[in-house]
Amino acid sequence: MHEIGVWILRRPQTTLLLLTFCCLLPFTNKAFHIDDPIFLWTAKQILKHPLNPYGFSALWWWHPTPMWQIQQNPPLAAYYAALIGSIAGWSERALHLGFILPAVGVVLGTYRLALRLSGNALLAAAATLLTPGFLVSASGLMCDTLMLALWMAAVVFWIEGLEPAKPLFLAVSGLLMAACALTKYFGVSLIPLLFVYSLARRRNIRGWIGYLLLPVVILGGYEFYTHQLYGHGLLGQAVQHNSYVRELEGRSGRALVGLAFSGGCALTAVTFVSLLWSRRQMFLGAICSGILGFFFFQGWVYLGTIYTYENWLHQHRLSISTQLFFHVAGGISILALALADLRKRKDSASLLLLLWVLGTLFFAIVVNWTVNARSMLPLIPAVGILIARRLDSKEFSLRRQWLAAGLCLGLSGAVALWAVAGDAELANTARTAARYIQQKTRGDSATVRFEGRWGFQYYMESFGARPIEPGVYGYNFGDLIVLPMYNTSIFPFPLKTTAEQTVDFEIHSWIATMNPDAGAGFYFSGWGPLPFVIGPVPKQRYYMARLVQTGK
Repeated sequence: MHEIGVWILRRPQTTLLLLTFCCLLPFTNKAFHIDDPIFLWTAKQILKHPLNPYGFSALWWWHPTPMWQIQQNPPLAAYYAALIGSIAGWSERALHLGFILPAVGVVLGTYRLALRLSGNALLAAAATLLTPGFLVSASGLMCDTLMLALWMAAVVFWIEGLEPAKPLFLAVSGLLMAACALTKYFGVSLIPLLFVYSLARRRNIRGWIGYLLLPVVILGGYEFYTHQLYGHGLLGQAVQHNSYVRELEGRSGRALVGLAFSGGCALTAVTFVSLLWSRRQMFLGAICSGILGFFFFQGWVYLGTIYTYENWLHQHRLSISTQLFFHVAGGISILALALADLRKRKDSASLLLLLWVLGTLFFAIVVNWTVNARSMLPLIPAVGILIARRLDSKEFSLRRQWLAAGLCLGLSGAVALWAVAGDAELANTARTAARYIQQKTRGDSATVRFEGRWGFQYYMESFGARPIEPGVYGYNFGDLIVLPMYNTSIFPFPLKTTAEQTVDFEIHSWIATMNPDAGAGFYFSGWGPLPFVIGPVPKQRYYMARLVQTGK
């Protein structure tokens, strides 16, 4: 065991590389899930028309809509998916293998940055990797992990290029900032973040300010180009994007949910709590978290009307409140880590990490269309580094420190892998359901029509089924109508049908990432106030019916 520890300490980057692959390789056959199809459709469009990524329409809401209106993220992740697809094909395994590389980039980028900011770089990187928010996000094909990989690279190049001055590093960082923002618009926030850091580090703006203008110029060109293509600059379109969801949420409830999401996604802030804080500090944090959990349980926190029809609100409030306690405690720990680090060190790095955390929380809670784990993802590396910096000042023997840290990392990693497994099982049920329906209707002359989006739509359309559009008719007697119980874009079917079959697909993971009856809303907090919930997971139910009457 001692020899293994020595090997790990001597080869930290190799250890992190192997650990990342070990965590993600088992899930490379995960079905396409949530918004993955949007990125895949865009990637296939790019292969046909490389300079017009959003020049097509898709049925993602209730009616066919131009993709530039559906997709509120820039196209760089889709270009990356197109590269993988053109080389290795469009199978789930090929694409997921390709998307492990950005995950490796995040982990190694965190390690490189932590080398400059902490004496526990390996710990910081591991505390980033072994979190539910990171591993679940990294098991998908959306833009978030690639954005974060570019974010970390941009920060590393900027800090290493700032002092002593290395113009090439600063120029590379400027290009990486632009690439980050063209992967997900949140990347734009790197520009003010690094401006404030640089101003605190070097009062004189000469020598570095020009490199921060490089991404501004590139993004201005992108705005102009997309305006010429689509009649709207897509960066401005995203800034002005308004969502009805925000109108349904109470401000106090959204803030509480955001705090819970931050603690649940960056779970190491919870599992390390006994190493980070004194007993008195832990007691105060527990009191604050307990009060908020009690208020939630009593219904004293106004959640808005978004949860009105969710069963967990009435049936599982005690279970959700208990788990909320730990998640909120993690969120409080994150804020306390950032504030305590600045108070103790009072340096530019502390300021960088504080603004990094607060900026992400502000975006996720106030700006974004909903609270979700994807918007919390950027703060996870900062939390990992803050944990490492906090432990720098603790007087532990090396053996005791790594034993304790290993236990904390192991607990967080076990829950994180459990959450990935649950999310993968959920995604796979949509693929299994589509294949079941395909086999059932093989040789059936009737048209198969369905409601629902996400991965279910991708797999249903792959065998020729057609999505239902509200107000659009032309159905025929005998058409098979498929209605998933848990999905999006579900609406009452307007014509008369007769029930044919109800099919249930069990989920045995005992952890839910997306289920409105379990209170889990990893991708959309409107389905639940926690990113994941431990407990029995409701069956994935699909209703099938035959159309018995046509007409308008």
